[in-house]
Amino acid sequence: MLRRALKLATTPLHLRPFFPSSSSLFNPSRFTSSLPLTPPTSSLDVSADENTTNDPHTPPQAATISVDRSGLYNPKEHSHEGPEKDSELVRHLKSIIKFRGGPISVAEYMEEVLTNPKAGFYINRDVFGAEGDFITSPEVSQMFGEMIGVWAMCLWEQMGQPTKVNLVELGPGRGTLMADLLRGTSKFNKFKESLHIRLVECSPTLQRIQRKNLKCVDGDSNTENADTETISSIAGTPVSWHPVLDEVPSGVPTIIIAHEFFDALPVHQFQITSRGWCEKMVDVTEDSSFCFVLSPSPTPANLFLMRRFKWAAEEEVAKLDQIEVCPSAMELIESIAKRIGSDGGGALVIDYGVKGLASDTLQAIRKHKFVHILDDPGSADLSAYVDFASIRHSAEDASDQVAVHGPITQSQFLCSLGLNFRIEALLQDCTDEQAESLQVGYWQLVGEGEAPFWEGPDNKVPIGMGTRYMVMALVNKKQGAPVPFNS
Repeated sequence: MLRRALKLATTPLHLRPFFPSSSSLFNPSRFTSSLPLTPPTSSLDVSADENTTNDPHTPPQAATISVDRSGLYNPKEHSHEGPEKDSELVRHLKSIIKFRGGPISVAEYMEEVLTNPKAGFYINRDVFGAEGDFITSPEVSQMFGEMIGVWAMCLWEQMGQPTKVNLVELGPGRGTLMADLLRGTSKFNKFKESLHIRLVECSPTLQRIQRKNLKCVDGDSNTENADTETISSIAGTPVSWHPVLDEVPSGVPTIIIAHEFFDALPVHQFQITSRGWCEKMVDVTEDSSFCFVLSPSPTPANLFLMRRFKWAAEEEVAKLDQIEVCPSAMELIESIAKRIGSDGGGALVIDYGVKGLASDTLQAIRKHKFVHILDDPGSADLSAYVDFASIRHSAEDASDQVAVHGPITQSQFLCSLGLNFRIEALLQDCTDEQAESLQVGYWQLVGEGEAPFWEGPDNKVPIGMGTRYMVMALVNKKQGAPVPFNS
């Protein structure tokens, strides 16, 4: 099955460089602020008119009082309003902090920066590719989407080849992965005819790009509700968009793909102090700029921190002074596990992350360069390392019908699915330019560090992400272990 799929898959080439991650900048401060007070002074100059008489029968004239206010301290009223150059999102964030009367969590800051309906980073722009802010594996090479298609088709066979399947992608970016998946599997009629593509996407801009890249056209109207069905002409499969996973219809076997999705979910950050674990918050300084502060008392997110500690060894916690937890990831994977446990199917999570506790990994990237997290909110992508141990425990706690496999490295995953055979097949019939692109893309997908074969400019050397990215699978236990976790 694998070898046949690899021989038949065909898709156009893409080349995207990869940029490694780094830890974010951090400069902790306190909730305290000081205002230089100058004691107010004034002088009263009371003098009698020079024509005043001492005649007791003459009523005295009113005294002239002059007040010298030149020494008074008259500070401007404190305001969270910044200079006129503040963006709409910055003004919105400052208004939230002002309304609350105090700072907001890093998680709330992150959520607003990325998905604010009017000015969020992902909402109104195409942030992917060489012209965007960062690069993902599907844009590096067609082979990535093809291998995901091989995995999905093998899982479908393990599921018993159901006639109806929801193929869901969370955060599909430009739609490149799904387009390559459909092209690669388009010759397997039973598989493609069973699919209904469900894209979970909240950005209207990215939805339009996905529609274009999937070559969507309007199909026949649905007789049940008279709505016109959208069809991807790549494989003739119906396509629907949903703002959240909960709106994807249940009751049908489901295959879920989450590639570089969990890293964008908002994280809460904690720092150890003499008072214990305090949550890091975002506040506004006297000069109207953003800063980090520490909470003076426990916050609601401390409940998730305590839950995360239950899954960690004491020595693992003891060696850290900062910890990140992602309640959104815990809740999302619980929802996925329950769906797979009841409806059948599986989920594939591909992201950069760690197998244990995550510590201060939040980072900001603008135009392929790292910037400070609080610098010009909304103009840079924010992401954090995925805590795969938390994903595993959350899924297992949510459903006893689900088995979790991995994580393994992206290199192990792709090569086990037959990536080496696929690139050999592509190299047999391509130009020299295409061969170079294939070689570069292959290294970026499965290599580690700088490409040893590179002879071009140093600032464009391909960086392998084969060991930086990790892959985890969740499947219904009745289906057995999925490829390549069963080898």
